Amino acid sequence: MPETTVQSAPSVAAQPGGMPVLSVIVPCFNERPNVVPMIAKLDEALAGVAWEVIYVDDNSPDGTAQEVRRIAGHDPRVRCIRRVGRRGLASAVIEGALSSSADYVAVIDGDLQHDETRLPVMLSSLRAGGYDLAVASRYAEGGDSAGLPSKWRHMLSDGGIWLAQAFMPVRLTDPMSGFFMLPRSLFEQLARGLNGQGFKILLDLVLSSSAPLRVLEVPARFRERAAGQSKMDALVVVQFAGLLLDKLCGGLLPLRFFSFALVGALGIFIHLAVLATVRHSSSLSFETEQAAATIAAMVFNFHLNNSITYRDQRLSGPGLWRGLLLFTVVCGFGAIANVGIAQILYERHTAWSIAGGIGALIGVVWNYAISATLVWRSR
Repeated sequence: MPETTVQSAPSVAAQPGGMPVLSVIVPCFNERPNVVPMIAKLDEALAGVAWEVIYVDDNSPDGTAQEVRRIAGHDPRVRCIRRVGRRGLASAVIEGALSSSADYVAVIDGDLQHDETRLPVMLSSLRAGGYDLAVASRYAEGGDSAGLPSKWRHMLSDGGIWLAQAFMPVRLTDPMSGFFMLPRSLFEQLARGLNGQGFKILLDLVLSSSAPLRVLEVPARFRERAAGQSKMDALVVVQFAGLLLDKLCGGLLPLRFFSFALVGALGIFIHLAVLATVRHSSSLSFETEQAAATIAAMVFNFHLNNSITYRDQRLSGPGLWRGLLLFTVVCGFGAIANVGIAQILYERHTAWSIAGGIGALIGVVWNYAISATLVWRSR
C-alpha cells in the first residue's frame, strides 16, 4: 500500500539562473472562467517555489488560450500551448511535459477541483528521495471525493479503479487520479512507451515503466466544479479499459484498432436486429431488407467510432456528413473485399468458418486503415 505524507512541507528555492523547479501542466478545453482563479491559487500555494504553469489548450472555442496569453503578457511564469487539429488529455499532458525544462512536472486539471495546496507536499517528498511518483488521492486516508457530482460519476470512478487495480503492478487507491507529480527526467524516459490516448494518463505512465514505480499517495480533497462542464462520462471508462487491453498486449495492435473492431462487432448485432425487425414488419424483398440493415449498421458504426474510437478527432458540422459518406463508401469496398476473398478461399476447399473469418478480418483491417486515412485524418 503506498504511504501517505505529512500535511505540510518546506518551501523549495529556485535553481541557479532562475530556471523553474516545477512545471505545472494544465491540459484544458473550454476552461476560460477558471484560468484567472487557477493561476491565483497556484501563486498562493507555491509561494517560495520557482514554478511555471503550462496550459495545453485544445483550441477551445471559448477563448481559453487567449485568456492564458493575456495573463502571460505580464506574468512570465505562465505559458500556453494551443493545439489545432488534435485533441485529448493524455497527448496534451505529453506535449506540455516535454516542453518543460524544470526538474519536476505536475499534472493538474484546470477546473479547480484538484487541491493545489498538495503541490508543495508532493514536490518536497519527491525531492527528499525514495519515491518516483507522487499521486494526489481522493481515497487515501484523509482524502475526500465529495466533488464527484452524482452517484453516476461515483460509479464510473469506482468501476475504473476496480479495473485498474486488477492489473497495476503497484497498489494505488486512486489510479483514476488526474493529479500527480514526477521528475521530468523520468517522464521523458517513459514517454516513448506511452499510448497517448484517452483521459487517464497516470495508468499509462505506471504501466509503461519496466520496473514498478515507487509511488507515494498524498491525501487530497476533490472539490465541486466552480464553472464549466465536466468531461467525464462513460466513454472515459471505455477508453480506460481499452488502454489496459493495449498494455496487456504489449502495444502490438493500436488501441484504436481494438476500439474499431469492437464497434464493428456491435454493428453486427445492430445489423441483425434491424434485419429481423424489417422482415417481420414489411413485405420487402430480402435484398432490400438486407440493404436497409447494412445502411443502419454503417450509420451506427460511424457515429460510435466518431464518439469513441476517434474522440480526439471527432467530426462535427459539415465534416460529419462528409465523413459519414466517406465511411459508407469505405465500408462498401471493405464488404466487397470480405465477401470476395471468403468466396475464393471457400472455393479452394477452405472450411467455411475459416474462410468467413479471414474475409471478415481483412474487411475490418481495410475499413480501419482507410477510415483512419480518409475519414478521420488529422486536420
